[in-house]
Amino acid sequence: MIRIGLAGWGDHDDLYTTPADKKDKLKVYSSHFPVVELDSSFYAVQPLRNTMKWVKETPPGFGFVVKAYQGMTGHLRGKNPFESTEQMFRAFAESIEPMREAGKLTAVLMQYPPWFDCIRENVDALREAKSLLDGLPLAVEFRHRSWYAPEVRERTLGFLEQEGWIHTVCDEPQVGSGSVPIVLRAANPDLTLVRFHGRNDSGWVGAPPGKSWRDVRYLYRYSRAELLEWKERLKVLERSSREVAVIFNNNSGGDAAANAKEMMELLGIEDEQGLAPRQLDLF
Repeated sequence: MIRIGLAGWGDHDDLYTTPADKKDKLKVYSSHFPVVELDSSFYAVQPLRNTMKWVKETPPGFGFVVKAYQGMTGHLRGKNPFESTEQMFRAFAESIEPMREAGKLTAVLMQYPPWFDCIRENVDALREAKSLLDGLPLAVEFRHRSWYAPEVRERTLGFLEQEGWIHTVCDEPQVGSGSVPIVLRAANPDLTLVRFHGRNDSGWVGAPPGKSWRDVRYLYRYSRAELLEWKERLKVLERSSREVAVIFNNNSGGDAAANAKEMMELLGIEDEQGLAPRQLDLF
């Protein structure tokens, strides 16, 4: 099964065409897509009332890919609000328990920073995270090329498979050590995660004066030819995992929803997923 969605549900203006739509964005979103990436969890561990609300607002079978809190992946700058690593991981796990109980937790995404390279210390950090979040479906996204260097690629993938990690396959600009190549391999028989970041080489490493990185980093619209190429790649991954969850993150220019819809059309999966008929003629 291939399920396609977007990073977040708040910023995709082309999905919300009426005032009523804008008041109930998650409900409207879930009539278009069966899975979403939750980004607010990266900035703060969410209160239970939020996750309970999101579970109630989405239909049966809907899935959340929850991005891990920044303190758990080494992004945090400044004071950590938690007294210990164990407390931080425990609070995060408790915050998403309503999703797990409802069968709506597709994965926890551990997206590590570009400076998280392939060294023993960081392998140990992966093992610690896996232990502290035992029982949860964990996806790892590397952002340093050293994990996929020719001499260690098979060892990296073997480690993920042995430890039960979900592999995140990325499409992104190829501009040095802070980006990773497309590695078309599954590590977990249950799920493979695919994230489309766009291919804006010039905006990947920094923003021009007067612009924020959010304005340019994911500013890219995939062509039909590029999506057709990925259609075949997704089918390859589907043969290795029970589910492939695909997240379009190329939304600096508002392109993610349209590209996701086009990919769904190419794969012919709209009717199969039982989504609202209006998605067929939205774009």
